[in-house]
Amino acid sequence: MKRRATVHSLGISDEWRRWIAENLMLGHAPATLAGILGQSGIPPQLAQAEITAAMNSPYLHGVQRLHNRLAKRDWLLGIQARLNRMAPQAVPRRERLSREEFLHEHYLSNRPVIITGMLDDWPARAKWSLDWLAAQFGEREVEVQFGRCADADYEMNSIAHKRCMPFGEYLALVGASGSTNDFYMTANNDGRNRQALEELWQDMPLLPEYLDGERKGFFWLGPAGTITPFHHDLTNNFMIQVMGRKRVRLVAPCETPKLQNQRHCFTPIDGRDIDLRRFPSMAGMPVIDCELAPGDILFLPVGWWHFVEALDISLTISATHFRWDNDFYSSYPNNHDF
Repeated sequence: MKRRATVHSLGISDEWRRWIAENLMLGHAPATLAGILGQSGIPPQLAQAEITAAMNSPYLHGVQRLHNRLAKRDWLLGIQARLNRMAPQAVPRRERLSREEFLHEHYLSNRPVIITGMLDDWPARAKWSLDWLAAQFGEREVEVQFGRCADADYEMNSIAHKRCMPFGEYLALVGASGSTNDFYMTANNDGRNRQALEELWQDMPLLPEYLDGERKGFFWLGPAGTITPFHHDLTNNFMIQVMGRKRVRLVAPCETPKLQNQRHCFTPIDGRDIDLRRFPSMAGMPVIDCELAPGDILFLPVGWWHFVEALDISLTISATHFRWDNDFYSSYPNNHDF
């Protein structure tokens, strides 16, 4: 329960009124709210009058109906969450998964899988290295994320962390830095880097069994220690691991009501150290761990929460251009404050 500290000289502020309404919807007792208002300097008579007015408001009654519908929706999601707990959860590894098996067992059923063997003959796996990239493209100017360690919300604030620099300079930092999350080339930098590294797109794996035949993708390149915090994507996604290893933690979409999702596709829960005192709803929730090695392809179904940590210097390509319908973002809510 959050407190609001503003009190108008002529009465209670609208900020406090919103706080009262939100906490009544969350089920907190009116007497508890009155006590908090009193501790914040609001006269008891005024506090009680505002709480009573809120409880009698037809606007709040309308919101209560919407709240009830959401509670029903959460109950339905909870059914799948309970069923998931009945069996051990793991991401299967499938060698050279056929198109039909992938479509019916994973894409249409919204289940993750690690596909192996599909990149065994891909030339770029043997060619791409930090030294080769520097020799070919070192003078090109690229965009990267910088200053992430100083901002707890670096992913939500990614636009503020963009910096341009020679690709060779960035590669030297990656090779010499050890483990750090302070800088990372991500999909958020793709608008500029696609043109700067244009020739690399000709090396992209086609994977015609699953993708639409075009050479597309997004680069993720950084040192060991880079973190992508828990979030979900708005499309189905392939993580194609080219260099190094990554640890991935996954949570099923049906667990969303327990993930404190208050802004866009993010949650404040730290995948490195889940704090059950701060987030008791996470207790007993299945968190599926897997590790990607070079040559692995992880299918991340739309809506699945995932946390990603680079265990080595890592280069990953993500792809969303599947052969089947993948436009889920068009129906995503326009207002991202939840």
